[in-house]
Amino acid sequence: MMMGGRAFGTNSARRGHIDEEVFGSVYDQKVVLRLLPYILPFKKLVIVAIISMLIYTGTQVAVPWIIKIAIDDYIFHNNFRGLTWIFGIFVAIAGINWLTNFTQQYSMEKVGQGVLYNLRRDVFHHVQRHSVRFFDRMEVGRLMSRTQGDVGQLQEFSSLVVMTLGELLSLVGIVVALLIMDLKLGLITLTVLPLLIGTMVVWQPLARKAFMEIRRAISIVNGELNQNITGVRVVQAMNRQDRNLSNFDELNTTHRNSNLWASRMSSGLIPAVDILTALAIGLALFFGAQMIGNGELAEAGVLVAFLIYIQRFFDPIRNLTMMYTQLQRSMASGTRIFDLLDWEPDLVDAQDARELPRIRGEIEMQDVSFSYVEGEDVIRNVNLHIEPGEVVAIVGPTGAGKTTLISLMSRFYDVAPERGAVLVDGHDVRTVVRSSLASQMSMVLQEPYLFSGTVKENIKYNHTEATDTRMIQAARAVGAHDFIMALEDGYDTYLAERGTNLSVGQRQLLSFARAIVADPKILILDEATANIDSYTEVLIQRALSELLRDRTAIVIAHRLSTIRGADKIVVLNFGEVMEVGTHDQLMANDGLYAHLYQMNFAAMEEPISATP
Repeated sequence: MMMGGRAFGTNSARRGHIDEEVFGSVYDQKVVLRLLPYILPFKKLVIVAIISMLIYTGTQVAVPWIIKIAIDDYIFHNNFRGLTWIFGIFVAIAGINWLTNFTQQYSMEKVGQGVLYNLRRDVFHHVQRHSVRFFDRMEVGRLMSRTQGDVGQLQEFSSLVVMTLGELLSLVGIVVALLIMDLKLGLITLTVLPLLIGTMVVWQPLARKAFMEIRRAISIVNGELNQNITGVRVVQAMNRQDRNLSNFDELNTTHRNSNLWASRMSSGLIPAVDILTALAIGLALFFGAQMIGNGELAEAGVLVAFLIYIQRFFDPIRNLTMMYTQLQRSMASGTRIFDLLDWEPDLVDAQDARELPRIRGEIEMQDVSFSYVEGEDVIRNVNLHIEPGEVVAIVGPTGAGKTTLISLMSRFYDVAPERGAVLVDGHDVRTVVRSSLASQMSMVLQEPYLFSGTVKENIKYNHTEATDTRMIQAARAVGAHDFIMALEDGYDTYLAERGTNLSVGQRQLLSFARAIVADPKILILDEATANIDSYTEVLIQRALSELLRDRTAIVIAHRLSTIRGADKIVVLNFGEVMEVGTHDQLMANDGLYAHLYQMNFAAMEEPISATP
């Protein structure tokens, strides 16, 4: 199966976990070029930050030189009045350092936050454009990791680039100053550079491996934590707490050991750099003292400046070492984000798509076949005609293709051109703007999903223009008004995530109210009463005559008597239409429907009919 030209099947999913752990290179030109459009709107701030960084770096490099001047030109000549000027210069440099450092960091933070805002907005918008097929294949954890973790990691990129540039310029400035002050002593001091480079060559692969292991270990820990929290009811029902704790301890121990290993890698580098710093200082003192003694180095201030420069030379080395890993992570995050943005939605409106006019509710399926995986059809040559205002029940064994059929009607998936057509009021759904179709259809699913917000906001979810009167009428129609008014703040009562402060039946009633507040011409009920109690189902059953009036209704259900009283019952099995007719006709045929009814529907309807 292909999505936007990319393989997006099982193998890709299996590789996904590995892909999430790759660090990438320190510099990836493709990522940088893709980031430029996000940075360019803030180019003035970037320029301000770079200028501030240059001034800050320049003052840092200038300080040891000023100390040399103070020693050689003023202290040795007892010119204490001149030292007053030196003191003033130091105070001024300190002020400039503070101002330029603050300006640089604040400017880059504003750039980073701006890039983060725009990038996260684009990723969210792009993800919402994808079809249901995309979310069938993409793991939620990976998607959240990219939209949250990777975007946040990439926020640091612009700041890291400026800081890295500053550290590199600082190194260059120090080397140039050393060689200008005294070429011979400078070259002697810089003989430690090959040792430093060798140390970094050995350290970087080990550190990279250690940090990758941390990322892998925390990913596994988070996955275990997520599934245990999400499945807490099953965990407690199966009394698996102790076993799960043991498993989690094992994974957590691996994560701890990975962090300790990485800490050893980091801790081992700093002493090595300190040793090289001491070696460079020792070389400068030893040879510098000899050069002063034999007259090759006339000014003692040069030696003092050398010692300060050497100390400062290794500070950027430490910082660059830490930035190396951060830049790797940023580049890898950028690769994953833009990889996600490059997945083109597989369900898009045609360029010449037109708005669907107000519909009557006629649905026709012409020789429709459909598969999620190529070669494995779940819908086979379905021909079906639903008249406007008809109530059609779709029944069949588990896996017969019922939900897939209504998903095609709703255009959650597109039927391939050579595999039939789905028509609404004679319009091929592939030729119309999907939003104009969706605005005239509503669906109530088996699992009621409510969003964090008030009852009012949930009922008006996609129809904020609906009046409160219309909202209350919808709630009354499904029998939800009374329990809503019994809540603490009525329609202004705040619901927790997924509406967990309501019962399942109450959540489903709100889902029904949300569906009909839009006054849809086509109403789809997909196992909408499977998880609710019999009393709540009776409330809905009594409201159905009002809900379905002047609407085309497609119902998938096991217990509602709507199946029995439907205008038309479609019996599916293995994706094929086996029978079509009324309840009495199909019972008389004594086929699959009669068998299913005797096994399931008749037994399930008894509690409902017995309810007063």
